[in-house]
Amino acid sequence: MELRHLRYFAAVAENQSFRLAAERINVTQPAITRQIHDLEQMLGARLFDRTPQGVKLTVAGELFLREVRKSLSILESATRAVKLVASGLEGTLRLGAVENASWDGLVPDAFNNFQREAPGVSIHLAPMNTPEQIAEILNGTLDGGFIYTYGELPRALRVLPLAISDVVAAVPRSWGLPEDQPISARDLNGRPVVCFPRQTYPAYYDMLVSACSEAGLTLNVVQEVRTEAAILSLVSAGIGAAIVNAANLGRPPARAQFLGFTDLSVQMPLAFAYLESNPNAALQRLLRVLDAMLHPGASDAERDGR
Repeated sequence: MELRHLRYFAAVAENQSFRLAAERINVTQPAITRQIHDLEQMLGARLFDRTPQGVKLTVAGELFLREVRKSLSILESATRAVKLVASGLEGTLRLGAVENASWDGLVPDAFNNFQREAPGVSIHLAPMNTPEQIAEILNGTLDGGFIYTYGELPRALRVLPLAISDVVAAVPRSWGLPEDQPISARDLNGRPVVCFPRQTYPAYYDMLVSACSEAGLTLNVVQEVRTEAAILSLVSAGIGAAIVNAANLGRPPARAQFLGFTDLSVQMPLAFAYLESNPNAALQRLLRVLDAMLHPGASDAERDGR
């Protein structure tokens, strides 16, 4: 028994006519008559009574029609689901993000735009640093991630540049420094500093230390923790100052204040990283959303040509 047997049978039953059924599904009447005859032979039961006015379902035919409609409905539902997944409108997207990038700006806007366009896609977001994301993207655990790009990246990785931020000083409010008044990097000389261990992100750590040295600042590191959330907690506790991503301005801690630098700049290039070979259609849809945000005036053809 094949799918066409079920569709032909349903068409005849609903139209109560071989001729009308043939017209509806665009096949010849002899072909549909032959398929119904073969179906009755396979089932060992007569499905229709032939009358001068057309055809009428037998008791066996009425029972079979109920079951056929269930089967066709399941098939149509499965077909719709597959099409939605294939177009990136349903499914799952596993993403990573450096936590400070997700508080404000392009990243949360991208999630908002994507969910409006593809509400059937479930986003699984994991906060993690850049090296952790890169490792998981390469091994297939993540579909993509919002990372900061320092040093040489793996050749298999594709990167879409998104934005560039800078660093600011985070200092305890208990220090009583003037509000909104930029400081010199040298102003932190001799003061305790909270930082992250070099092994967390060697490329960025070396760049930060080098920039501080050039600005005349020698970091007096009193404690090291892996995340900026933990760093800001220690700053809030008065343990020391820190040099953090300006993206943290979107979530200022109550007991810490952010101050700009007059003479220290470490650019933080935010990008979306992924593998071109990733077959997830939802990932391709997210990439189109990001590209539309980066180039709002471009047409679809112009974006496709990039």
